Amino acid sequence: MPDRRLVIFDVDGTLVDSRAHLWATFRAMFEGIGHPLPPQEQVISLTGLSLEKIIPILLPEADEATRTKALALYRSAYREGRLRLGDAVTSPFYPGARDALERLRSDPGMALAVATGKSRRGIDGLIEAHGLEGMFDSIQCADDHPSKPDPSMILAALAATGVTARRAVMVGDTSFDMDMARAASVYGVAVAWGFHPPEGLAADAILRHFDELPSVIDQLTGAMT
Repeated sequence: MPDRRLVIFDVDGTLVDSRAHLWATFRAMFEGIGHPLPPQEQVISLTGLSLEKIIPILLPEADEATRTKALALYRSAYREGRLRLGDAVTSPFYPGARDALERLRSDPGMALAVATGKSRRGIDGLIEAHGLEGMFDSIQCADDHPSKPDPSMILAALAATGVTARRAVMVGDTSFDMDMARAASVYGVAVAWGFHPPEGLAADAILRHFDELPSVIDQLTGAMT
């Protein structure tokens, strides 16, 4: 379908509100290595990067053994929270997110994808918990790509769906998402409710509510012809 369009979604801070779970996980990590807790906003603002990039930023003076321990503690605490509470509780949808996905999915001219800093296990668990099997035409995650803002995940989604860059948008909440979009020559749409203030992201559009997404897509990529 030559006129097909593609919407690529970040996950944490964009589709789901995982702030509380992420912060609890980082708290457990810092406590486990006996490190003082940094400010919550500093930590949460790194969401979207791969853990392998986040840990050295948060622990710049730590030796490799400490960083390795921190990574293992984070993964263990994150998994424990998911198993105890379930992804639907630790990562609930933002208002309007599921309706927006279903509306876009019903459009035969629209492809949907995910580009996330989550692991494959993490994104698969989230999709299962929210009953999103079959929702996305392409799922790109940290296990298979360099960390954002490298454009690898978006380029893979474009290749998988056969959509050209100028007919695609990246919907995210951080500078990592918008920088990744620019690097891949797709449009960047910043949500107003995420982990970075949207006004500073140099996005092509700012989304104040999910109800606005279809019209924003039309404005940026042009409607189906």
